Amino acid sequence: MFRARNNRSGLVPIRVAAPGQQGTHISGHALYALHLHSTWALMKRFIPFVKSDPTVAVVRMQGTIAAGSRGTLSDASLRSLLEKAFRKGKPAAVALEINSPGGSPVQSSLIGARIRRLADETEIPVYAFVEDVAASGGYWIASAADEIYADPASILGSIGVISAGFGAHVFLQRQGIERRVYTAGKSKSMLDPFRPESEEDVARLNRLLGQLHETFIHQVKSRRGAKLADNPDLFTGEIWVGQGAVDVGLADHVGHLVPAMKDRFGDKVKFRRYEQRRPFLSRFGAKLTEDALGVIEERAEFARYGL
Repeated sequence: MFRARNNRSGLVPIRVAAPGQQGTHISGHALYALHLHSTWALMKRFIPFVKSDPTVAVVRMQGTIAAGSRGTLSDASLRSLLEKAFRKGKPAAVALEINSPGGSPVQSSLIGARIRRLADETEIPVYAFVEDVAASGGYWIASAADEIYADPASILGSIGVISAGFGAHVFLQRQGIERRVYTAGKSKSMLDPFRPESEEDVARLNRLLGQLHETFIHQVKSRRGAKLADNPDLFTGEIWVGQGAVDVGLADHVGHLVPAMKDRFGDKVKFRRYEQRRPFLSRFGAKLTEDALGVIEERAEFARYGL
């Protein structure tokens, strides 16, 4: 513990030593300055009318979007992070660091809706900063922000819906294997990969994909509005890079998080970061097979954009 004592000439240094150590001289003036600094920091934190430096909460969103362990990002995994980001310490803004090739449309919708709900409840602006890619569901989440920033090389867009599978019925026939399926309801075995593809199944799937696509288009139009260019390729699944995304209205600026936030809130702006932590057991090699498959799927999604 440090102590300073007074005499007629003011504060004087005293000798402070821990057991078994040589003492050091601490200036009383230095202690007084430290006391003032601590008091001022305490006042800025707890007294409403004492202005403190602005803080931007930064939420990192990296990976594919899917429920459960299949994806890195889901509404459940981001719930607590987003709640803390918006409600802890009254931030001046929330910044989303996005690097995602997409994934589940439902999870993308839930995450985007949560961001907007919290932004409206707290009246805090949201800014999205795209790194390598914000495509498909990744762009859905980015569109929930009030403004979108991109790096000159960022990939944005892919406003469409995809369904992919495989067919193995020829292989089974060659191996002399007969598949037997029994259903109650003629649509229960739709697109069974071990049976020949039917025109009826494909037509039904296309209707479903069309409905999901319209939902995606509505989300982008409702968020971006008049910023969107009159471009016939905008909702075809096409992608744009950097300034090209700004030109068609999918982004607002080319820029990076720290300088952009300093331009808005001043050089003294502080950043409070939030990101997901890996489950405790997975840090020690648990669920290796499941984690490996997830990594392969995620790698394949990023590879679609040359990443």
